[in-house]
Amino acid sequence: MRIFKTLAILALIAMPAAACAANANVPDSAVWYFHVDFTEMRAEGPGRGVYSWLRDEAFVEVEEEAGFDIDKELDRLTAFSLEGQGPVIVAEGKFSQDTKDKIMTLIAAEGDLSPKKGSGKAYYHFGGVEDGTIQSADGNVSIDMDSLEDEAWISMALRNKILVTGSEEQMLALLEGKGKIPGSSSHKGALIVLTAEKAMLQAGMNSAAVGDDGESDWDSNILRNTEQVAFLMAAAANKLALEAQLVTTEPEMAESLASVVRGLISLAAFDDEMEPEALAMLQGTKVKASGNSLSISLAIDPDLLVQTLSE
Repeated sequence: MRIFKTLAILALIAMPAAACAANANVPDSAVWYFHVDFTEMRAEGPGRGVYSWLRDEAFVEVEEEAGFDIDKELDRLTAFSLEGQGPVIVAEGKFSQDTKDKIMTLIAAEGDLSPKKGSGKAYYHFGGVEDGTIQSADGNVSIDMDSLEDEAWISMALRNKILVTGSEEQMLALLEGKGKIPGSSSHKGALIVLTAEKAMLQAGMNSAAVGDDGESDWDSNILRNTEQVAFLMAAAANKLALEAQLVTTEPEMAESLASVVRGLISLAAFDDEMEPEALAMLQGTKVKASGNSLSISLAIDPDLLVQTLSE
């Protein structure tokens, strides 16, 4: 469904992936994950500027297209993809009856209104819409979107949650787990999930699995030699803490990338057009290579980040 796909895309501005808030929430076979906490962003603190930018750049368009008010209804969004099963999206918030009615209208148009049951909870099958346009008989629900072709399974049976899955198996597992699919971080290849007390955005992916279809533009030397990428944005006093971690195929690659990053930071000092505060932020960047892992972290003024995103 485009409504929820659009929401999931909001944070791709910062990272080409999607997530969960803790290792235990990421299933063993996940190839990417994404988690955004809008409640944390809205709170008094450094995230408010980024939230305002998102609202102006993306939320308004979602409301105009689908009549879904993210600002009022959506608190958290978690998405991930299981290998061979497609995406899972868990939206959390106090959803209005109007939003639920619109979802049921989508199901009625191209799905099956007869509910199925999993763990005693109702869910529905959505068959997809070829032309991406749905309008109710009374004209009160009109959704014109270009990506409703794929089938999905949808449930609103869990309190303050809307579940959307790409397979029925995933939906049954979510309903049994009350909105979570059990996972473990102990197996080889488990995705890295960076955490913090006031995390706003977490994302990560298995770059080999995402880019091995022969059609992606994953042709850079860096990504070709990277097994995993993880990203975190969190509040840290009056700054935004940004952290990225890469797992490379060889320890030598991690050291090489660390050297490249440090070199770029050094070269920035010779850029006469760079703002002094931006230069100070870059020079405070921490770069560390350990084994085949590379960590990059920095604290950035939220106004500077918004300015960068807006340019």
